[in-house]
Parts: sequence; C-alpha cells; structure tokens
Amino acid sequence: MSSFDSYSSPLSSRYASKEMSALFSPRTRYSTWRKLWLTLATAEQQLGLDTITDEAIAQLKDHVEITDDEIRAASEQEKIVRHDVMSHVHVYGIAAPAAAGIIHLGATSCFVTDNADLIFLRDACDILIKRLVNVIQKLSEFALQYKDMPVLGWTHFQPAQLTTVGKRATLWIQELLWDLRNISRARDDILLRGVKGTTGTQASFLTLFDGDHVKVEELDQLVVELLGFKGAYPVTGQTYSRKIDIDVIGPLSSLGATAHKMATDLRLLANLKEVEEPFESTQIGSSAMAYKRNPMRCERVCSLARHLTGLYQDTVQTASVQWFERTLDDSAIRRVSIPSAFLTADIILSTLLNITSGMVVYPKVIERRIMSELPFMATENIIMAMVQKGGDRQICHEHIRVLSHQAAKVVKEEGGDNDLISRIKSEPYFEPVWAELDKLLDPSTFVGRAPQQTEKFVNVTVASALEPYKNLIVSEKVELSV
Repeated sequence: MSSFDSYSSPLSSRYASKEMSALFSPRTRYSTWRKLWLTLATAEQQLGLDTITDEAIAQLKDHVEITDDEIRAASEQEKIVRHDVMSHVHVYGIAAPAAAGIIHLGATSCFVTDNADLIFLRDACDILIKRLVNVIQKLSEFALQYKDMPVLGWTHFQPAQLTTVGKRATLWIQELLWDLRNISRARDDILLRGVKGTTGTQASFLTLFDGDHVKVEELDQLVVELLGFKGAYPVTGQTYSRKIDIDVIGPLSSLGATAHKMATDLRLLANLKEVEEPFESTQIGSSAMAYKRNPMRCERVCSLARHLTGLYQDTVQTASVQWFERTLDDSAIRRVSIPSAFLTADIILSTLLNITSGMVVYPKVIERRIMSELPFMATENIIMAMVQKGGDRQICHEHIRVLSHQAAKVVKEEGGDNDLISRIKSEPYFEPVWAELDKLLDPSTFVGRAPQQTEKFVNVTVASALEPYKNLIVSEKVELSV
C-alpha cells in the first residue's frame, strides 16, 4: 500500500521541522529506551551486581541505536504479547544475547517510558527555546529600525493617539520574553523519574541489593548522573506526576496566545496595507483573484495557535484523573497531545521566524492614514497655540468644534478627505497660528516617548534577557517548506 493511502498528521508530514519530528519519532523513542536499559545495567554493575557482565554491557552499547528491522520485529512481537515495552525487551535481547537475561532488571515499564518522556520534554524545550530566541532577536531588530516611524495607534480598533511602528513591535516582544522565561523555567525544572520500581517504593531494587538502602539510593543517583540530569523526583507512584505535563505544556499554550495575538495584529495591518508578512515573487494569493496577497503565514499561526492553546486541557484533565499510584488512561492521550503540543509550537515559531525575517512596511500608506486623523488630534495643540497668541480658550474651542464637525461630515457622509486644516486656514479667526500649522501637525511630536521607550527596551530589557542565549542566535533567514 502506498504511503498516500493512509492518514498522516500534517504536523509532521507538512509543517514541523525535521529536528522536532525526529525527536518524537519511533526511532528516537525506542533508541532512548535502549539507552535507559544500558544506563540501568551500567549503574547496577558499578554498584556490585555480578550477574551483569562486561560482555553484556558491551553488546547493549553496540545495539543502542535501533534498526528498522528491529522496530518491525518489535511491532510483530507486540501483536502477540500486547505489551510494547516487553516486545522491545525481547528484540533487544536477541540483538544483545549476553544481556538478554538482565535487560530491565528490577525495573517497571515506566522506568523506560516515563524517563524517556522526561528526556523528550527537556530536549523539545531546547528546540523551542532556540527558535523563540531568534524570533525575539529578529523582531527586536525590526523594532529598532522603525522606532521613530509614527503610526496611527488603535484602541477598540478605533483611531487613537499616535505610536510608532517600532513601539508597537515591543508589545509583541514583551510577551514573547515572558514565554521565553516560562518555557526556560519549565525546562530547568524537569527532573527524571529515576529508579523507583513498580509503585514507587523501590522494593524490587531493595531486593536486588539484599536490603541495602544506601545502594538503592546510590543507584537512583547514579542513573540520574549518567543521563545528565540534575536530579530525580524524590517520590513517585508508578509514573512521574502528570502535573509535570501541566507545568510544561502550560507555557506552550501561553505561547500560543502570544502568537495568535501578534499574527492577528499583522493580519489587520495587512488589511490596512501598512505592514505585511513576506510575499514571494511566485506566490499565489488566490486561485481566482490574482491581485490578492493573503496573509497566509499569519493565518497559519492563528490556526495552529488555537490548537496549541486547547491542548493544555488534555494535561489538566489527565492529571486530575490519575488513580492512586497510576492508571493507564493517561497513556493513549499523552501519545497524542504531548508530541502534538511541541510539534505545533515548533511550527508556530518557525513560521514567526520566517515572518519576522521579512516584514514589509509601507510608509506612504501609514503617513496618509495618519494625516486623515491627525487634524482632529491636533485640535488641542491648535487651541493652546491660539491662547498663547492672546486668544480666548473657550471661544477658540467653539470655533474649532464647529469646523471639526463639518470636516467629520465630509469624511463620514460624503466619503471625502479630512479637510479640517483647510477650513482652519480659511477661517480668519485662526490667522495668528496659520504659519505654525505645519509644525503643529508634525506626526513626530505626537508619539510621546515611543522612540525612547523602544530603544531602551530593546537595548536593556531584551539584551539582558537574551544574554544567556546569545550562542543560539543565528543570522540566516528561515524559509517555509510549504
């Protein structure tokens, strides 16, 4: 049967990076199980178990990377025994016959499945952190480039006071920095389940070491050290607590909210024709409307972000229904939701990296929109200037109120341009400030401290946050595969 005859997840087949797809692949999973069995045997031998020979260790080491044929053989064995871990114990034993009798010695299935999952959580966070750091870096460069460019601000998606293109970008960056903090914190908190036995009591290992509690504790610590972790959870049931999944997937869900907000802003800006995502020379926007430049990258981000934020509920619900030392209704859903969360976050960040590497700004459109609203915003400045020339504030307010309503009627009812300034220039009452009107309408005087805020934020706050990750920053542009 062709591979085109069965469903495959678009997360891995269409969108996700090779790096993240490989991490959650069967080969990585089963090879990691073998690494765990090798580590356990090595630690047990070092602590005095004579039944584990050097030959056994050598054979386990020689076959720690599983082959295609062995994956197929384990799959066939699982059809017989209905147990995935024991199927792989059987196949590993065939590859390493000198170790066949000591593979999985004293362990329960969760020694390999749960410890492997914790390794995957840690390594997957590392992949995301690298992507996120580079999105923040690209967006920071954009913010500095456009820190001085005035743009119409929006509240309630209604015209508001001016900001700058760069200052608006800092709002996205700030949330991404929080996501970096949250994902890094969750990553650094991940420990191993360690060597705990069937219900977490280490009873089987206590038997192996003839009741020597110190040796059992040393075994737990040695396995942790050999696997490069800083520690193991001090107590577990058969599994590590599924609240750990909440702690890790929660920050990914929060990242989804950040990404959705940023991508939505860019979609709205594309409609306003002020800022657009990259658009390739051969890209087709619509099969019917050849002129269109649809924001498909941002739409992809929004679409997948909704999926990512929803996966958080899987972890919460699963953790809440674990009975006593464990129940198996966590297994199937975790096989789906945890890889899905990381693959989805990986796709979102890769797409954002592509977007932030090539955003296009249209200054003339931005300027035209500013000037369509600025006359109304400048009325207070004009009143103040008239008062300085000796005018009465209340009389001036009434004059400008009448002219403003006349101009608003032209805009709203007649579809014309905002002609308030022309009306002011035609009104003799305002002659004392006619020469100052251009200065009073300079957009740069309406942006407050936006340029200074942007520069300080990027050069101080962002620079400080990215300092620990500076070796992860790369310069190349990320291309979308599809």
